[in-house]
Amino acid sequence: MTANTSILGSVSNENMSVVAHKAFMLKRRIILALATEGDCTIADLSRILSVSNPTITKLVGELIREGYVRDLGKIETGGGRRPCAFGLVSDSGYFLGVTILDDTLCFGVIDLNKNTVTVQKDVPFAYGTNAQFVDNLVERIGEFIAALGGARDKILGMGITVKGRVDAASGVIYNTMNADGFPLARIVTEKTGLETIVENDTRAMTYAEYLSGGSGGVQNALFINVGRGIGVGIIVRGKLYYGKSGFSGEFGHIPFFDNEKICQCGKKGCLETEASGMALETIFAERMREGASSILSDKFLRGETVTMHDIIEAAKNDDVLSIDLITGIGEKLGRGISVLINLFNPELVVIGGPLSEVGDYLMLPIRTALNKYSLRLVTRDTTLRLSSLGDTAGVLGAALLTRNRMLGIL
Repeated sequence: MTANTSILGSVSNENMSVVAHKAFMLKRRIILALATEGDCTIADLSRILSVSNPTITKLVGELIREGYVRDLGKIETGGGRRPCAFGLVSDSGYFLGVTILDDTLCFGVIDLNKNTVTVQKDVPFAYGTNAQFVDNLVERIGEFIAALGGARDKILGMGITVKGRVDAASGVIYNTMNADGFPLARIVTEKTGLETIVENDTRAMTYAEYLSGGSGGVQNALFINVGRGIGVGIIVRGKLYYGKSGFSGEFGHIPFFDNEKICQCGKKGCLETEASGMALETIFAERMREGASSILSDKFLRGETVTMHDIIEAAKNDDVLSIDLITGIGEKLGRGISVLINLFNPELVVIGGPLSEVGDYLMLPIRTALNKYSLRLVTRDTTLRLSSLGDTAGVLGAALLTRNRMLGIL
């Protein structure tokens, strides 16, 4: 079967009769119910959807023949005739996630039941001009899909994450390339034929961590993405918070410091100027020029750029300078997170992104700062932990957001 042209495809069909369209929509609602509630009996689906048992029975039978639903057999009850349970066929449809990083791409695929099918990291990628950016992106996507074999025809949709400001509703991106307002979702949809959404990287990471990172029962959470910049994803009452224009989460651009350092946003004193991976690179270079020593000294003295990732790896290898600088970053970042905790009073704060790879070298100074700067009554019920998904959070979040939007969950 070709899932992406059937039940989860477009709902607008001028040639479809009223009766057929009603049945089509009810099938989508059945799939949605099974996706959100898990395995159900006919009686369960009838109650959830407020549709008669005979109608549900007929439509479930059609969905079984179409390959979307499977009969799980009879289940035990308290007495009487045992009913059959039904569930989704996991491999009847797939959702593709794509994360655009500085010079690489990451791909991930999940199935209809949110199981991770495959992840491919560190695919080389170059931005170039806007036209080259799109052509390169579409080419890499095509190569990845081709390698999926038979599964490629079951991809129902695709989610792409980028850094910077994103209007997720329209799929337009800002300040990521050389254009202020680029309709990436529309262009990629046209070029690939796959329904495509675009989302900010931090929000996608937040969503994955919330759904798949062991955060069960939490309704209010913050995800701090610490890379070369700093972003925050916000969960309020179990839902992603976007703000009025969809640009919430610009945590790194709070004017936190009284300094003359110009941020990449063009303003001075932003949190990112002293508490980000970009700041870490700058401070490292300054310390080296002052005569400090590091296992990265030779690379620096050769005139090569020492990146955030180099410093992270050096810290993992017990480089004293790298550990010292990351500890300073953690203390400043912790002060900023204290402000967020005092404002939002979250149940959970998750630290993710590249800098989180150093573990306690970052987390311990953050905890110390939280104890020092946040209000005890506000923070006492807040759990702080590292991301459990690591560098797969973004790509899994992109796929999960695509799945749930197409199913109508979002």
